[in-house]
Amino acid sequence: MHTRLRTPGVAWVALAAVLATGAVLAQVAAAPAVLDWQPDRWLAQPWRWWTAGFVHLSTSHFTANLLAVALLAAFGMVGGVPPRTTLAWAVAWPLTHVALLCMPSLRHYGGLSGVVHAGAGAAAFYLGVSGPRRQRFVGFAALGLLLAKVLSETPWRAAVQVSPHWDIPIAPIAHLTGAVAGVTCAAAAECWHRLHRA
Repeated sequence: MHTRLRTPGVAWVALAAVLATGAVLAQVAAAPAVLDWQPDRWLAQPWRWWTAGFVHLSTSHFTANLLAVALLAAFGMVGGVPPRTTLAWAVAWPLTHVALLCMPSLRHYGGLSGVVHAGAGAAAFYLGVSGPRRQRFVGFAALGLLLAKVLSETPWRAAVQVSPHWDIPIAPIAHLTGAVAGVTCAAAAECWHRLHRA
């Protein structure tokens, strides 16, 4: 099993499956207030660094994020994302939520969208910088699209925003913290890999 996880894309899909499974279990088994992000409890209840991603506030929110995780899993598998980039995504997962401390007016947060943005940033960075030559354009294009999306959401405007496309208020700041955490962790993973390869 350990050897299998070293195959490009396999560990990536496994992590995506963990995220999806956690979201499904949280839908049926736990009260959101026990799991969601709450800035005043970040040290006393550190499990929220991870479990905040599992909480969804509506069926459409839950469904959209599961579809996003599935698409991200396919992107990583097709792109042959290596285990080091999967590790970067795993580290970016809690950092995405801890970074929400930069906007303390966000009193509650839940959903996989921040972690999905972290994964998208990590995978796109890997493909753009270290992927096979034919995939580098895809990686840089994905990074550009991610940047444009995050900026278009004006995450600095307000902690919680109302969108006509969603039946719940959204927190675009989580998309920004996720993208930054994912790209930063992937960059660190690539630096580490190149230093040790040299």
